[in-house]
Amino acid sequence: MGYTLFILFLIFSYLIGSIPSGVWIGKKISGLDIREHGSKNTGATNAIRVLGAKIGIIVLLLDILKGAIPLLIGKYLFKYYDDLYLLIIGVVVIIGHILSLFLKFKGGKGVATSLGVFFVIVPKVMITILIIFSIVVYFTRFVSLGSILSALSFSFLTYFYYGVDKIMTIYFGIIIGIYIIYKHKTNIQRLFKGEENKIKFKKE
Repeated sequence: MGYTLFILFLIFSYLIGSIPSGVWIGKKISGLDIREHGSKNTGATNAIRVLGAKIGIIVLLLDILKGAIPLLIGKYLFKYYDDLYLLIIGVVVIIGHILSLFLKFKGGKGVATSLGVFFVIVPKVMITILIIFSIVVYFTRFVSLGSILSALSFSFLTYFYYGVDKIMTIYFGIIIGIYIIYKHKTNIQRLFKGEENKIKFKKE
């Protein structure tokens, strides 16, 4: 019964992760499909750029909650299981965001949803990463740079705060970090060319 419940919960987690917050809210409130504007990404950064700061921040919070809520429920349901089960749930939620059932298996880059997932598993790390991200974005206005540096620092910070007690989280963090950086490859190219878009916290 335990494993059956876990499998069912993974399906639930994938569906929660698949909810395309930016697309649905953009259409409902502004009548805009953010996939057709700005960077054409479905995430919070493009939502801020296209829909404005207020709506974009709502999208950001919802994407973070998509990651956190299944983990919080899973932490209660499977409290006698080890961290590996939580990590599996987290990965499934992130996959849901990246390969959304509601968007024909397309989606965002997974940064905000990953933030929600790992905030439940390693809160000290995520608080530090939020500080790093905020400082980088505030001074550079490059959300992509903040996301890349956050992904790069995750595993180092996890080891610093928790040591080998969170070794599986460190390994998963490396894998997800590599993927997030890969998804930002065009941003990296634009950063080197000096062509990357800066966030302005208002509608285009």
